[in-house]
Amino acid sequence: MKETETMIIHGLRKQDPKAQQQLLELYGDYVWASVVRLVSDVSDAEEVYQDVFIKVFRNIEMYDEQKAALKTWIARIAYNESVSALRRKRQPTVYFEDYRDEAETLSETEVNETLGLANQETVQQIRAAIKLLPPDEQAIITMFYYDEMSLKEIAFATDSIPTTIASRLSRIRKKLCRIIKTQQSCERTIIKNYG
Repeated sequence: MKETETMIIHGLRKQDPKAQQQLLELYGDYVWASVVRLVSDVSDAEEVYQDVFIKVFRNIEMYDEQKAALKTWIARIAYNESVSALRRKRQPTVYFEDYRDEAETLSETEVNETLGLANQETVQQIRAAIKLLPPDEQAIITMFYYDEMSLKEIAFATDSIPTTIASRLSRIRKKLCRIIKTQQSCERTIIKNYG
């Protein structure tokens, strides 16, 4: 652990406002980026962001540097708060079971071809498809690709184990691929019929 983090944690445990400000400066942008990727409505994201740091400040005594880095512990709180906010909103979602038969037949090569093309259109399609996932799946895919968290860190944040996360990531990627292929098929049909 960095000396700066150790000092901040010590200050937070004493409820020092200066330590709270230092923590916000150190991890505020990271938490905001993590939250807003999942909770796209800005006012809702601001509320979640505030809730994350309130929980961090109130629960700093529960932080154990032997279990996870401070950033990972904060990411866990951000994950839980974001998923809770998404569940309260009850956005339309697509569950794996909706595409189970079709998604299970996809090869990793096909998934990589669909998701791996780094052009503007594909990025937009992936972002739109992610919004259709259940909250916990949105969070896992976001933590892995956007936040570049390791499987171990994601497992800690989601109270799971790395092998389960690896399996879920594979299924989620297949589901995203199937959603994108379905959307592309619909677009081609509309263009064909209504030109």
